[in-house]
Amino acid sequence: MDMAEFVTLETSQDHPGVGTILLNRPPMNALSRQVQTELVAAAEEASVRDDIKAVVVYGGPKVLAAGADIKEMNDMTFAEMSKVAGRLQSGLGAIAAIPKPTVAAVTGYALGGGLEVALGADRRIAGDNAKLGVPEILLGVIPGGGGTQRLARLVGPAKAKDMIFSGRFVGAEEALAIGLVDEVVAPDEVYNAALAWAGQFRNAASVALAAAKTAVDRGLDVDLSTGLAIEAQLFAALFATEDRAIGMASFIENGPGKAKFTGR
Repeated sequence: MDMAEFVTLETSQDHPGVGTILLNRPPMNALSRQVQTELVAAAEEASVRDDIKAVVVYGGPKVLAAGADIKEMNDMTFAEMSKVAGRLQSGLGAIAAIPKPTVAAVTGYALGGGLEVALGADRRIAGDNAKLGVPEILLGVIPGGGGTQRLARLVGPAKAKDMIFSGRFVGAEEALAIGLVDEVVAPDEVYNAALAWAGQFRNAASVALAAAKTAVDRGLDVDLSTGLAIEAQLFAALFATEDRAIGMASFIENGPGKAKFTGR
């Protein structure tokens, strides 16, 4: 990630096993095409690195991201946008493709594409000053980075439509009440809370975690019987892993929660 200008993947000895994907494009972390490309690269690197067991997405203490770069889109035609709309979804949805536990640390604004990035995470922790929303309707468009789909799946269609139709900003307490965020803390505790949540997985059975994530995410997109078939296949496949043998042997010998997993 040395060449990246606006998005970096960072690790620290203080929080082993946790990678932070940091958005840094002052003043508001506008998600330009370059930022989207760098987000994809950071997510891909986090996915393949064995030393990273869980991922935090963070935009710094002031803002997660206040949306896509509207100046870039202003002069685009239908023909031009139709060529890149899929790439926009891939960029803003890059976090969802990481096969590890992910958490978005939301301080300040997470609007439009910024909220869409956070929606790709498994968990969202917000500061009590956070403002979340999908205000694209006020520009004459709709959320185009996964917002109409992930938001409706997360909070239900009626609440998602209210946010999308009105473009209004949702405060932290309302976001918590409707399930848009999972935890609200003081703004200066957001990143630490996200690191703490991600840190619990540093010694976990990472192949099983990836399988659990796949089972839930793919299962939500299909009917129940198909979802159960996906679960059964993933469950059985874990019997080919070292971690399954280690975990069960440890349970029989020492009881639960004492296994030393290898991640294989």
